[in-house]
Amino acid sequence: MTLAQIIELLLPQLILLITVLAIFIADLADTRKEKGWAPYVALAGILLALVVSSLHWGREVALLGNMLRVDRFSVFFNGVVLAASALSVLLAISYMRPRTPYRAEFYALLTVVALAMTLAAGANNILMVYLAMESISITSYVLVGYLRQDAKANEAAIKYFLYGAATSAMMLYGMSLLFGISGTLDLKELADFFAAGVPETSRWIAFPAMVLLLAGFGFKTALVPFHQWSPDTYEGAPTPVTAFLSVGPKAAGFAILMRVFITGLPRFYTDWAALLAGISIVTMTLGNLVALRQSNIKRMLAYSSIAHAGYILIGVVCLSLSTTSPFNGINGAMIYLLAYLFTNVGAFLTVIAFEEATGSTTIADYAGLMKRSPWLAVTMLVFLLSLTGIPSTGGFIGKLFVFGAAIQVQFYLLAIVGIINSAIAAFYYLNVVRYMFFTPAPEPASPVPVPRPLRWVLAVCLVMTFVIGLYPQPFMNLAAGGAGLLASL
Repeated sequence: MTLAQIIELLLPQLILLITVLAIFIADLADTRKEKGWAPYVALAGILLALVVSSLHWGREVALLGNMLRVDRFSVFFNGVVLAASALSVLLAISYMRPRTPYRAEFYALLTVVALAMTLAAGANNILMVYLAMESISITSYVLVGYLRQDAKANEAAIKYFLYGAATSAMMLYGMSLLFGISGTLDLKELADFFAAGVPETSRWIAFPAMVLLLAGFGFKTALVPFHQWSPDTYEGAPTPVTAFLSVGPKAAGFAILMRVFITGLPRFYTDWAALLAGISIVTMTLGNLVALRQSNIKRMLAYSSIAHAGYILIGVVCLSLSTTSPFNGINGAMIYLLAYLFTNVGAFLTVIAFEEATGSTTIADYAGLMKRSPWLAVTMLVFLLSLTGIPSTGGFIGKLFVFGAAIQVQFYLLAIVGIINSAIAAFYYLNVVRYMFFTPAPEPASPVPVPRPLRWVLAVCLVMTFVIGLYPQPFMNLAAGGAGLLASL
């Protein structure tokens, strides 16, 4: 492969890197305090990288010594994580302006995370997996605690860092076990090693290695029991960062989990599928039951995010890549993540607009929002219905495909638990609706304005939530292409 071909394949990452350098250099040169250009430079770089990455659809190429792959699976997840990054930049414009003078660095760091997530989506080597995940984590720690004068943000960043450091060490030890018994870091070579037949003692080393790997992946995706950081971090972090963490790094974590287990460890499918099924059940149930008791909407959405990670995991557990059925599991997880992106960012948009106007994140303070801001209340209703899984929304399509995958492989217990948990979730989602529409507003009922950048994000999220729900076929085709590729590796 020529240098020009390598540069062309790495162009999305190079664009993001140049964007980061441009923001830092321009920040040094610009002595003004406002620096309102920074978010738009970051947004332009992220959107350009998204467009260039989409042009790679249909390519199936390994580069950098097979450490990184450009294929339909990586391009799909690049689209998800870069869209999440772009929406988060728009969310942060009005939120960060009055809260910190160091806004240029904030958008540069957000772009760094976007760069790391694109590397994670294409990682085809255990070393690349580790480097990408650490790059995501380290930069995320800084973003969570970016408002240094905020005690809650500082506490959230410390807890996030401590949990991340512990799970990272466990994951690295699991990787060292796999390398020690196989002598390779390449995922395909790892799969070939186990498929060729190895001594029973070596096979038994793979089991604890998978558990240790799952600690790192579970931390990034907020799976139980590696979820403890999530509620405090979501509550204490700046709300745009919370929205970003709930979607972007979570999608990157699932991309890594699927590629490592399906490409590198297919020989142990029965073992890791059983483990993930148990984690999925516990994650869904704990997330929803604890969310019922929350009075802070950011904490409620944090536990909701944990529960949704459990739903997505159903698709990974119930994979059936050789079937001609549209419910092959992996495409369900991918569609779910895409729908969840716009639904969850839209919900957090409402939280940001309300917090900006009132300074509150308490659910009870949403009383009478329909009177104070009808447009905001109606859009929040749509996003909550999508999170519940009501038909005509993107959330319904996501749940249809993951539950359908469970029924396809006759894993009825997992499907039943998922459906019951969806009913439980309706209670705390509709509780917010009850406050917005049926509880009188405090007097005087001050209006809740929505800044212009947030209106753009709101419109995009609302449209995409309905488009995925009402016309899912194009997204099904995209997900099917990425899922089918994993079967051929």
